[in-house]
Amino acid sequence: MEHLTTLLIIIGYFGVLIGLGIVSKMFFRGSSADYFVISRSVGSFLLLMSVFGTTMTGFALVGSTGEAYELGIGAYGLMASWSGLIHSAVFFAVGIRLWAAGKKYGYVTQCEYFRDRFQAPGIAYLLFPILVLLLIPYLLVGVIAAGRFLQATTSGMFEGEFFEVMLPNGNPSPLSGGLPPWIGGLIISCIVLFYIFFGGLRGAVWANTLQTLVFMVTGVIAFYVISTKLGGLEGAAKALADSPASDRMVREGHYGHLHFFSYFLIPLSVGMFPHLFQHWLTAKSAKTFRLTVVAHPIFIMIVWLPCILIGIWAAAQLGSIKIGDRARDDDQKFVHQRPGDRRCSAPCRRTRVLAAIMSSLDSQFMCLGTMFTNDIVVRLFGKDRFTDGQKVMIARCFIVAIVAVTFGCAAYLMGGNRSNSVFALGVWCFSGFAALFPITFAAVYWRRATKWGVYASILVTAAVWGVLFYRDIFAAGGSDGEHEKLIFGMMPVAIIFASSALAMWLVSLITKPPSDEVVAKFFPTKP
Repeated sequence: MEHLTTLLIIIGYFGVLIGLGIVSKMFFRGSSADYFVISRSVGSFLLLMSVFGTTMTGFALVGSTGEAYELGIGAYGLMASWSGLIHSAVFFAVGIRLWAAGKKYGYVTQCEYFRDRFQAPGIAYLLFPILVLLLIPYLLVGVIAAGRFLQATTSGMFEGEFFEVMLPNGNPSPLSGGLPPWIGGLIISCIVLFYIFFGGLRGAVWANTLQTLVFMVTGVIAFYVISTKLGGLEGAAKALADSPASDRMVREGHYGHLHFFSYFLIPLSVGMFPHLFQHWLTAKSAKTFRLTVVAHPIFIMIVWLPCILIGIWAAAQLGSIKIGDRARDDDQKFVHQRPGDRRCSAPCRRTRVLAAIMSSLDSQFMCLGTMFTNDIVVRLFGKDRFTDGQKVMIARCFIVAIVAVTFGCAAYLMGGNRSNSVFALGVWCFSGFAALFPITFAAVYWRRATKWGVYASILVTAAVWGVLFYRDIFAAGGSDGEHEKLIFGMMPVAIIFASSALAMWLVSLITKPPSDEVVAKFFPTKP
């Protein structure tokens, strides 16, 4: 009965999203600007909801709980605190300036801005494939997490060999009788594709607003139910203190100082996310950013704090584990072992995770279609070669293609349980985007930055990231895929970021500075 209730709630939720896609299509004005950036008409509330929704993924809602289960309360400081501070700082220091340039000169993608700012006509051909390769793992995280959650939601509802899941010891898994993960991933992919195909970024923004409200409200409800069953916050804390897992409450010892402080580079990735750049461009005015800058850290606390606390409570209830080991879906096991909690908390938790996953997938798919159309096709054939309707159709076709590729890769990874942890995939993806942040920062604040510095920064980032990723994941003796291997006690992103910034700085200094016309265009003198 519990699973049926959850399934009906999720089906109803999917129906609402499909309805949003239909309604957003009715508001579509027919222009490419409306399809790509909603005619730059989004107000403060929708901007906050869409920006926050697209930054919250399965990485936050699933990965953070598992990280807290293993390494304790320090996971909040490592991830949530840094994210809350850095995200808002980037929105204020970089986002508003990029919005202003986009509104003034009509940009709809990062590459368009970089091409004009650095007078580098070919930058899109280098940067676009790198951004796609970095986004694909990000997309895979969402599709894989969605598939697994739908399997857990429907477990026990179907009979037959097709739905059986066996444990290594030959016994049936608790997930037996649920939809195979690849079917769940297909359902999610098709629903997301539906409302962005017809509604464009408007469909994504409206859906993100709904999804953000859903995963915040249901998260609070689930947290309240679980904490109440554990005797309230005081009772849960006492149970943890009396358990072998009491070291999860210790703030020091699980993370080294260099590890902790180098992690602050990870949230800089938001300054280079192409889907966030596109959302920034939808703002109606610079004042629209105020609510986002102020409320974003508060929203992060509301979402992340329950995830972290559930993780450390799960460690107390399920028993202590050795530091360095990973238990996947620990909060899911925690709730399944407490029958009194399941009736209310399970539907809330699963719905909120799906909402967070989908709120990121739609924006990422949408931005890839936008970049392919404007930075590759239009650039190759000329901006006057296509009508607005043709540009929209090109974007739609590419979105269908990238959804198909993403689903195919996710299905392969889920087929043999080949996928690594949500946390590790997310961190590696964010590391690549964070390492490219010096390009954005230099474009906005450094007049002396040159196109050769940009090319050098991109190439160095790709090379160093590739070497460290291979060393960490594929090379013999590499990590188990659950954590990045530290370098001199620091996150690998520190090495990649430093290499990128150094390349940008040195090459810019030894190459010809940008023309006075370019400097005057992007750094106008105040009257």
